[in-house]
Amino acid sequence: MSKLSHYDAGGSPRMVDVSAKAETKRTARAHAFVKISPAVLEKLPENPKGNPLEIARIAGIGAAKRTWELIPLCHPLLLCHADVEVAVEAGGVRIVATATTTAQTGVEMEALTAATVAALTVYDMTKALDKSIEIQDVYLLEKTGGKSGDFRRGQ
Repeated sequence: MSKLSHYDAGGSPRMVDVSAKAETKRTARAHAFVKISPAVLEKLPENPKGNPLEIARIAGIGAAKRTWELIPLCHPLLLCHADVEVAVEAGGVRIVATATTTAQTGVEMEALTAATVAALTVYDMTKALDKSIEIQDVYLLEKTGGKSGDFRRGQ
């Protein structure tokens, strides 16, 4: 296993110096699932707060852009693209977030943050109907670019 780069020689946390790294195109996709009862799923279109899925999508995009403000050692990145797909399916809402940059470091955290905040927003928009809603399965689906190469879950 390689050493974690967010710690200095003395074991103290630090922001990684990426100044010597080349700017390359980097992408990431992340997943989250919001487990919701069929009764609550049925009521999504009539939510008095608005369309929970569209609001979650916009919240996720906004979160991707602000990841560096939320995660202490993340670099501020200029995103070339961020998107969140939100789909109702049996048992809940599936969320897939995508982030792209041309930078010196990857966008995995931006995609994961987008997926997570979108899931939290679905919860916020529906919690009045059911407090037992669960956010599940937050994980990286894939990432491309950078020195460490490509990653695809399951390969």
